[in-house]
Amino acid sequence: MAEITAAAVKALREKTGAGMMDCKRALTESGGDPEAAFDWLRKKGLSAAAKKSGRVAAEGLVGVASMANKAAMVEVNAETDFVARNETFQALVAAVAQIALEVGDDVEAIRAAPFPGTGRTVADELTQLVATIGENMHLRRAKVLTVPHGVVATYVHQPLKPGLGKIGVLVAVEAGSELDALETLGRQVGMHVAASRPEALDIDAVDPAALEREKAVLTEQARQSGKPENIIEKMVEGRIRKYYEEVVLLEQVWVHDGESRVRAVMKKAGAKLSGFARFQLGEGIDKPVGGDFASEVAAAAGITPPPESPAPSPPAE
Repeated sequence: MAEITAAAVKALREKTGAGMMDCKRALTESGGDPEAAFDWLRKKGLSAAAKKSGRVAAEGLVGVASMANKAAMVEVNAETDFVARNETFQALVAAVAQIALEVGDDVEAIRAAPFPGTGRTVADELTQLVATIGENMHLRRAKVLTVPHGVVATYVHQPLKPGLGKIGVLVAVEAGSELDALETLGRQVGMHVAASRPEALDIDAVDPAALEREKAVLTEQARQSGKPENIIEKMVEGRIRKYYEEVVLLEQVWVHDGESRVRAVMKKAGAKLSGFARFQLGEGIDKPVGGDFASEVAAAAGITPPPESPAPSPPAE
């Protein structure tokens, strides 16, 4: 049987908000598998966070670039927020986004591409900047969207500079309408995506594994009601519909009016959403245990580090 370590219990407790003994029991019942333990706690109703979004655990910037019917987005990470406010680093992220627009979203292809005006590749330019600034940094991910007829709108939440911030969104909108109108609509959808964090464009695009996992949890929860299986099946169907409304972009309530579905908004505009992407800086990256490097740097310099950007709230019209 797998050893249940104190570190594993602590990590599960921080993720779920459940009690220490409950977390230990969940890990024991799940053979030490943290994901299975998380589901075990959910099924028992002991998790304080059924679905917790990834924390910003790495610094740097998200950058976007666009042209005609195409747009690109990249995330370049560094160790502290101080680097994100460095103009040289900002210029590098903007340039990398522009390069992604030209070469595509394969990270290795971007790293191997020439960096403008230096005679170096993007990878070598990053290495050069590491040596200059003294912090580790890397290109983490990239995304490029294109449409045959329409626009790919971009949105950056609370930008430090145009096209640079901690949360970026690309939205591909197809239609024969006037491009300016599509750009405005796409930006509104981008604001919606930044606030609502959808996981899939439509129901067909929902990850089958995630859906089956959700059904398993919901079924177990419903069985605890003691109702017969045919009633449980209907209960799960209703809850799955609610799940789709939470994670599927086209099924979500439009944050700009709090009433319409995104699907209805697009139909009324005579437009089609063909894709989207949302990058939140550092999402899914674990911070090293045992210290806050940014705070240590700030303390050494005798200054107060800048506050983190707040999570997006539903934007006003």
